[in-house]
Amino acid sequence: MSDISLKKIYSGKVRDLYEIDEQRMLMVASDRLSAFDVILDDPIPGKGEILTQISNFWFQKLVHIMPNHFTGNTVYDVLPEDQARALEKRAVVAKKLEPVKVEAIVRGYLAGSGWKDYQQSGSVCGIALPAGMREAQQLPEVIFTPSTKAAVGDHDENISFAECEQIIGAELAAEVRAKAIELYTEAAAYAKTRGIIICDTKFEFGLDEEGVLTLMDEVLTPDSSRFWPADQYQVGTNPPSFDKQFVRDWLEQSGWNKQAPAPKVPAEVIEKTVAKYREQLGIPVARLRKEI
Repeated sequence: MSDISLKKIYSGKVRDLYEIDEQRMLMVASDRLSAFDVILDDPIPGKGEILTQISNFWFQKLVHIMPNHFTGNTVYDVLPEDQARALEKRAVVAKKLEPVKVEAIVRGYLAGSGWKDYQQSGSVCGIALPAGMREAQQLPEVIFTPSTKAAVGDHDENISFAECEQIIGAELAAEVRAKAIELYTEAAAYAKTRGIIICDTKFEFGLDEEGVLTLMDEVLTPDSSRFWPADQYQVGTNPPSFDKQFVRDWLEQSGWNKQAPAPKVPAEVIEKTVAKYREQLGIPVARLRKEI
């Protein structure tokens, strides 16, 4: 990634943050790949640009529901032209916000850790579900299943809504749940008209200087969501997805304990993952941007 003439203030699993002033920061999406909350050694070329384009689409699409971290500035307003040109597709000028200290996960279908939880307990994160449900089945209603927000390298943990209330307060927890479900419901309905099922997703929120809840970080990308092609969806199966599931599957089968450091992923697995991002991440962008 190009040198940036701003002070780096944070480096996450995928995004790096640079200070502009007291109100704004530069958010840059890297090509880093993480799995099970651990950053892998090998990046996915072009991944950061694609994720930024998808996020930007959804931020604009959902702005009528709630404010987001956009400032109205571009990278050309805060960086020298050569740096701005190198980063324009993977960076945004964002508001500085106080992060809400939970991950807002919303599920519309029974898959992933939710499916494993259901098989063991008949519920997902403490929310009871009807008996006899099958993998990938649509839930009777959209559910909010928050998790803790762990530091880089640590694992997020699913929590109950009561625990969420204890962490951020009952009033804010209720607002986060309501907004997360509203965002997911509208996005899922729109995506379905484009041949895409949004199985589940994770939103991140922050509070501005006046305490207004604000959507931030990334929105409905294949890093934060499970996207399925509607024409290949079948209840009782694990549908193919537009994400890094290929490398996750290899890691699961490797016997790795999901603690850093991650094992070296074979070159052929990385190559197939690169192809998956280039081809399959391009599909949601192309389909979703028809109306832009």
